[in-house]
Amino acid sequence: MTGTPPAAPSSVPIRWRIFSFLFGFGFLAYVQQKSITVAAARMMPELSLSQLQIGYLEQAFVLGYALFQMPGGIFGQRLGARRTFVIIGLTAFLATIATPIAPEFLHGHALFAALFAAQLLLGCSQGAIFPVSAGVFEAWFPPNRWSFVQGLQTMGLGLGAALTPPLIANLMNESGWQRALLWAALPALGLIALWAWYGRNTPREHPAVSAQELAEIGDQPRARASISIKQMLPLIGNRNVLLLFISYMSMNYTFYLLSNWVFLYLVQERHFSVLESGWLATAPPLAAALGAGIGGWVTGVLTQRCGALWGYRIVPLIALPAAGALLLIALNASNAYWAVATLAMCFGSVELTEGAFWGAAMTVGRGDTMAICGFMNTGGNFGGIISIPIVAYFSGQHAWPTAFVIGVAFAIVSAAAWFVIRIAPPLEASQTPSGR
Repeated sequence: MTGTPPAAPSSVPIRWRIFSFLFGFGFLAYVQQKSITVAAARMMPELSLSQLQIGYLEQAFVLGYALFQMPGGIFGQRLGARRTFVIIGLTAFLATIATPIAPEFLHGHALFAALFAAQLLLGCSQGAIFPVSAGVFEAWFPPNRWSFVQGLQTMGLGLGAALTPPLIANLMNESGWQRALLWAALPALGLIALWAWYGRNTPREHPAVSAQELAEIGDQPRARASISIKQMLPLIGNRNVLLLFISYMSMNYTFYLLSNWVFLYLVQERHFSVLESGWLATAPPLAAALGAGIGGWVTGVLTQRCGALWGYRIVPLIALPAAGALLLIALNASNAYWAVATLAMCFGSVELTEGAFWGAAMTVGRGDTMAICGFMNTGGNFGGIISIPIVAYFSGQHAWPTAFVIGVAFAIVSAAAWFVIRIAPPLEASQTPSGR
C-alpha cells in the first residue's frame, strides 16, 4: 500500500465490493461444477458413457476438490488471496473447456481418461476457493458478520446451481452439449481480470478504503503466511476441529445427493422430460440459496444473543433433522410436483447450516482461517466422495429410495455432533508454533 491517505467513505463500502467478487467466484464455480451433471443426459448416448462412468467423472472432481482443500488454504495464506484467485481461476477455466474439446480429438478409453483428468484438475483448482474466501472474510469483516457473509456467499453457490440446469439444458437444445459448456465457461475470464485489477488481500492494502471503514472492520488477525502442513498438525488435531470435520462430512452426503442427482432423479424416477427437469431442478438450489442467506443471518443474530456455543449450535440442531424428515416425505410423495417442492425444502434446510459451519470454523481458526476451513471442507468433500458412488450405484439399479434413506442417517449424525462441539480457538497464543 502506498503512502496515499485513505479515501473518503464510499457510498458502497469497499468490503462489500470485495465480497461481490467472492460471491461471483462462488457462483461461477458452481456453474462449472454442475454443468456436467446436466450435460450428462446427452453425453452418455453421444459418447457411449454409462451412468456409472458419469459417477466416476463426478468422483474425479470431488476427489481433487477434497484433496486440495487444506493445501489450497495453506497456498492461499502463503501467496495471498489476490494472486491465488487469479491462478486457480485460470486453471479452472482451462479444465472446464477441456471437457467439451476432448471429444474432438479422442475416443473410447482415451477420451474417458481425458474427461476424468479434466474433472480432477477442475476439482484441484477449485479446492482453494472457499477456504481462501473465508480468509478474505476474516480480514475484511468484523466477527459478528462472518456467518452472514458466509451464508450470502453460499447463496451465490445455490444461485449458480439453480441457473445451471435450465441454462445448460436450453443451450444443449440449441447448439449441443459441447457448445453449451463452452459458452457457460466464458464469463469466468472477465471476473478473473476484474479481480486481478481491483482485489486486495486486506483492507489496509486497498487505496480506496477510508479510515472510517477501517474502524468499522476493526483489527483482525493477519493470516500466517509462513504456515506449513507440519504446523497444521496441532490445529487439525484439536477436538472441535475434528468434530466440525465429521459433522460437515456427514451433512455433505445429503448435500451432494441433492445438488448432483436431482436432475437425473426427476428424469429417471419421476419421468419428467429433460427440458422440464432442467427447469424443475432449479427449485432445490433456489431454496438452498434462500436457506443459506437466512441461515447465515439467523446464526449471526444468535451468536450475538446466545454466545458462540449455542449461537452456532441452534440452527444445525433444528435444520439437519428437519432435512432428514423432508427426504423421507419426498421419497414417499405420490405427486411428482410435491416431491420436487419437498426436495426444495429439504435442500433449503440443509443449507441453513452453512453459516454456522463456516462461522464456527473461522472462530476456531483465527489467523489460520484459510487452512482450518480447508480442513473442514476436506471433510465436507469426503461426504461427496462417499455419496457419489453410493448414489450412482443405487440410482443405476433404480433403487433411489435406498440412497435417500442413507441421506437421512447422515443428516442425523451431522446434527448429533453439534451437541459436543465447543467453539473455541484450537491453540492459545502461548501454544502457537513459532513463525506466526
